[in-house]
Amino acid sequence: MLRRLGLCILPLLGSVFAQSGGPYIDPDNGVTFYGITEPAHGVTYGFVFPPLDQNSTEFIGEIVAPIAAGWAGVAPGGSMLRNLLLVAWPNAGKIVRSARYATSYALPTAMSGPVLTDLPSSKVNETHWKWVYRCQNCVTWSTDTGTNSIPVSSTGVPAWAFSSRAVQTPSDAQSTFVQHTDFGFFGLDFSEAHVSDSQYQLWASGGTGTGTLPPTSSPTTSTPAGPTSTVPAVPYDYIVVGSGPGGLVTADRLSEAGKKVLLIERGGPSLGFTGGSYQPDWLKGTNLTKFDTPGLFETMFSDDNSFWWCKDITVFAGCLLGGGSAINGGLWWLPPDFDFSPNYGWPRSWANHLPYSAKLKARLPGTDTPSTDGKRYLMQSADVTAQLLKPAGYTNITINNSPNSKNRVYGYSTFGFLGGKRAGPIATYYKSAITRKNLSYKPNTMVLNVVRNGSTITGVKTSDNVIGGNGVIPLTPKGRVILSAGSFGTPRILFRSGIGPSDMVNLVKADPVAGPLLPPQQQWINLPVGHNVSDNPSINLVFTHPSIDAYDNWANVWSSPRPVDAEQYATNQSGVFAHASPRLNFWRAYTGRDKKVRYIQGTARPGAASITTDNPFNATQIMTITVYLSTGVTSRGRIGIDAAMKALPLVDPWFTDPIDKEVLLQGLNDIVANIPKVSGLTMITPDNTTTVKDYVDAYSPASMNSNHWVGSCSINHVVDQNTKVLSTNNLFVVDASIIPSMPMGNPQASIMVMAEQAVAKILALPGGA
Repeated sequence: MLRRLGLCILPLLGSVFAQSGGPYIDPDNGVTFYGITEPAHGVTYGFVFPPLDQNSTEFIGEIVAPIAAGWAGVAPGGSMLRNLLLVAWPNAGKIVRSARYATSYALPTAMSGPVLTDLPSSKVNETHWKWVYRCQNCVTWSTDTGTNSIPVSSTGVPAWAFSSRAVQTPSDAQSTFVQHTDFGFFGLDFSEAHVSDSQYQLWASGGTGTGTLPPTSSPTTSTPAGPTSTVPAVPYDYIVVGSGPGGLVTADRLSEAGKKVLLIERGGPSLGFTGGSYQPDWLKGTNLTKFDTPGLFETMFSDDNSFWWCKDITVFAGCLLGGGSAINGGLWWLPPDFDFSPNYGWPRSWANHLPYSAKLKARLPGTDTPSTDGKRYLMQSADVTAQLLKPAGYTNITINNSPNSKNRVYGYSTFGFLGGKRAGPIATYYKSAITRKNLSYKPNTMVLNVVRNGSTITGVKTSDNVIGGNGVIPLTPKGRVILSAGSFGTPRILFRSGIGPSDMVNLVKADPVAGPLLPPQQQWINLPVGHNVSDNPSINLVFTHPSIDAYDNWANVWSSPRPVDAEQYATNQSGVFAHASPRLNFWRAYTGRDKKVRYIQGTARPGAASITTDNPFNATQIMTITVYLSTGVTSRGRIGIDAAMKALPLVDPWFTDPIDKEVLLQGLNDIVANIPKVSGLTMITPDNTTTVKDYVDAYSPASMNSNHWVGSCSINHVVDQNTKVLSTNNLFVVDASIIPSMPMGNPQASIMVMAEQAVAKILALPGGA
């Protein structure tokens, strides 16, 4: 029956299925709930309330989840902090549940006040579990800062949480559990979620009855029944949205300049010193997390508890402190002059990047010997790749000693690590910013749109309705908003703010929750947000060689690593785990038939993500060389949203110009041509039954993605030379989206150099706070 329930709910939610809640009827009990079935995990969350004029403090709710769900929860008030949290899971054929509360981003504990009554249609079967409950004393509650409540007479944004991992003690309603695997929000017009007193009392007493779906054309309105928050909406000089590389540099430099800054991040902590706690058993007793440990990089893509990925973006994007810098491979290339050249789309005022590169290098110089003992480990793939490159005239260099040397050069991989641990902008810029009293940090909060009056931004609208009762955080009179939400997140915020192509803004207009938050149509700003997007097309070549230690293809490093290596890293952050998987990088320039120069970049590492061959091979000896097309790539794509506000590529940016493909094929063939010159080296993907051209022609676009997206808010097209959004007075963008063309290598350091220069330009502009 529960399987049938899931099928019944889907049609009722229609086009607002993933973003906004609506009415549906539970076929088991006939109750008309108002809620959503979120599509990522197939969990249903629903509510129904007594008549609005009764000012009641209770409601009936339900959670319906697949049996594989470790636990699921919902916060009707829309935020983890100072809100009612309802959590449930199955155990021995029954539902175990609790009402919880938290004042910090830690495990929520039992909440006093709410009275939970399980209703008869709660059940567990072989495919699903369902908790139907009456929640009394659950609409308004006291907090340490005042009073909070569910906005029962207006629109709210409930939050949901899901975990694929079971709680520690399933029989105990107050069991501890690890951080959710995933979370999200959905809009719900609570003012519609009320039924007659007689109907409500029937359902609340466990009775059943045939519910009805109300008209959807005219939502009811009335005076709010009570306060939604007493947390004041404090104004700020600068609101920085997003804590990736651009946002952390920006927030640090603004607070260093004495500005009153709010940094907002939609995810939670990452590194141990930031409050992160997700670690394998072999690191218990240390403050080291998955994100601190470079050697756990490959597990970012295989862990079933991948709470760090943004689930409302269809490509890999990090939703946690540090953004992509908390979960990437950490490659760290100081930018060459090409990266800020007018020839590649930059204003001439940006050409002298050297003072800003020097600022970054002073904070984080990078290292090609990341282990604290000064040794390099697991270097066989680097040695083999060097043998393959030398016959083609490549020279061995220390890469960051010569940033402009990018033709026929190779060197040991350089990382943005410190003391054998991931650092990037988190252990540098964030670490200094968070100590300043004039900087406030708000995690686990999503910015939905900027609030604007024509060209002037007055604040940001967030998912946390505790703030001011409506989730809006204001600016001071001369304040500014800086969007640093990434190449997908920033365009979505702009679309939801009425800035961008009309097809995207009209999708927002059609959404019942996001649409009413748009400014009037005459104030929409038509800019090419989402266009001019670049990403490196990349192709994997897989080899075997008798000298290679594939390190079990990284399969065991989380649960059962080699004991000596695990102990060495846990003790002093040295050894194999002080490296991420890359071991060597190389570059070469090519001139295409259009006379344009394009660069390829290569990365060599032990192991392989996938192997395509029917020939026998030794799996302990595999290594991969990934070849990217880098600076000079001319193909472009487009980023946008769908009707559910999910961010995604609308046009893939790989090989839209056929000359890009020709150049990358030439680079691949030049590498393959030297295989006979390396004794014992065998290419197994593609193998000897497939040409390189046929292999590339058949390559999956999903595998070609490098997740180095730039250009969706390109400078000179969406923002001006000071990174201010065109046709606005005080809205800026500082993240990868303003970079007009592909940087030379993995772009993390170039993004941070860009941010150093951008924040200096913003501070120098007149008229700001």
